[in-house]
Amino acid sequence: MSLYTPAASGADARRAVLSTSGRSKEQTPQSVLFIVLLWLSLLIGFVTLAVLLVDTFADGLSRLDGRLFTGYPSSRAEEAGARPAILGSLWVVGTTAVLAVPLGVAAAVHLEEFADRKRWWNRLVEINISNLSAVPAIIYGMLALGALALIGVQQKNIVIGGAIALAMLILPVIIISTREAVRAVPRELRDGSLAIGATPLQTTWRITLPAALPGIATGTILGLSRALGEAAPLLLLGGLVFLRFDPNGMLSQFTTMPIQIFSWTAQPQAEFHTLAAGASMLLMALVLLMNGAAIYIRNRYQKRW
Repeated sequence: MSLYTPAASGADARRAVLSTSGRSKEQTPQSVLFIVLLWLSLLIGFVTLAVLLVDTFADGLSRLDGRLFTGYPSSRAEEAGARPAILGSLWVVGTTAVLAVPLGVAAAVHLEEFADRKRWWNRLVEINISNLSAVPAIIYGMLALGALALIGVQQKNIVIGGAIALAMLILPVIIISTREAVRAVPRELRDGSLAIGATPLQTTWRITLPAALPGIATGTILGLSRALGEAAPLLLLGGLVFLRFDPNGMLSQFTTMPIQIFSWTAQPQAEFHTLAAGASMLLMALVLLMNGAAIYIRNRYQKRW
């Protein structure tokens, strides 16, 4: 008497196919060639990046001193520093966070928790958010320039103008990462909160958002670190390349570290290139610090449901 088991017969059939062909699909010459080319591409990119980092470190180490943090731009490279650019970056990125984070989180929560996905306008908004994440950064500078002109602002190179451009730049990143974090919260937590009498708004505020906070914080920090390294939209707004005073408010003229580095690299003197390499090291350190903070928050506070 024989027993027929479909699972066993299916496994036997797969083993028979492998034994007759002699190799699996993952071991065909085409797949092996693809993997080799993939690793070769990664190796070329990694080696190129490593060479650039080592070259920048070797050139700029001598100028990573106190003058870089306390000095103002000068026609003499040995006296120049990036103090206005450092303070300007802090002002612009801080204002960007104030503009983008509440709006991005609120939009993501609305789309994920309250919006009716059957409505065509909600689907249109979702598609546009996904598309906006791939728009070149300079387009956001043009949008900010048009917005400032529309409301009658004559001076375009001000902190709030740069913050508006960068806020539009990172809004899609914040919205998408926040939606993913909110979507990862188990439905059972929401159902339990609603079952004991909480309203949907109370459930979102007291249950869903606290549970999704690590993912929201990670996406927000990564978005702000991208804003910190952007120069194209700020240059379009007229960001200054030679500033001899500290920015002191949202209506103050500004420069940022990427703009200052761009200005120094355009100079013909080798001393300014060394100064630009030192400022690049500082900018990379800040970006790596922000990315490290995002990774720490994700690993330390993220829950596995």
